[in-house]
Amino acid sequence: MAVVKLYDQNKAEAGEITLAPEVFEVEVKPEILNLVVRAQRAAKRAGTHAVKGRSDVRGGGAKPWRQKGTGRARAGSSRSPIWRGGAVTFGPQPRDYGFKVNKKVRRLAIKMALSSRLAGENLMVVKGIELPEVKTKLMAGVTEALGLNKALIVAKDLDEKLVLSARNLPGITVQSVEQLNVYDVLRHKQLVLLEGAVESVQERLK
Repeated sequence: MAVVKLYDQNKAEAGEITLAPEVFEVEVKPEILNLVVRAQRAAKRAGTHAVKGRSDVRGGGAKPWRQKGTGRARAGSSRSPIWRGGAVTFGPQPRDYGFKVNKKVRRLAIKMALSSRLAGENLMVVKGIELPEVKTKLMAGVTEALGLNKALIVAKDLDEKLVLSARNLPGITVQSVEQLNVYDVLRHKQLVLLEGAVESVQERLK
């Protein structure tokens, strides 16, 4: 059972907190993480690419020249794929790149991602981040005090002041527990859980 230090927003120790081993001490299997990250990224692809096939290109109804006697190769349409302005053979068409990953596998992957951050000593639990007003400079001071440069901050409920103050800071992302996902955890070097989010994450993943 992992016991980690609890900090305030100035990185002063404010106690300790126990993390559930079934969520934060899971054996990490790279192939599971890779599968879920690929599924996430594939689902985000628009898949709207398209080219025109033989039936889509306008024109080309008349035979360009007679079949025999001209000395040229026979041609039935000016929209042939080998002609300039013609159709494209086997070109890309709109498609959905997403593929299904079982719910249990997705849940296991997020546990592995959280466990990897704890094992690498890149997980920090903060009592809370309170800002008097929406101001990027104030949030920059908090991230500097906590030693954050590329971090994902997870809160139980999104505070508008926190979200708006952090959105212009490069490398800093603020999410709610419901938005927590494998890709964002892995692409940020540091993970910051606000105290209220810890219990929600554990309840969601147990």
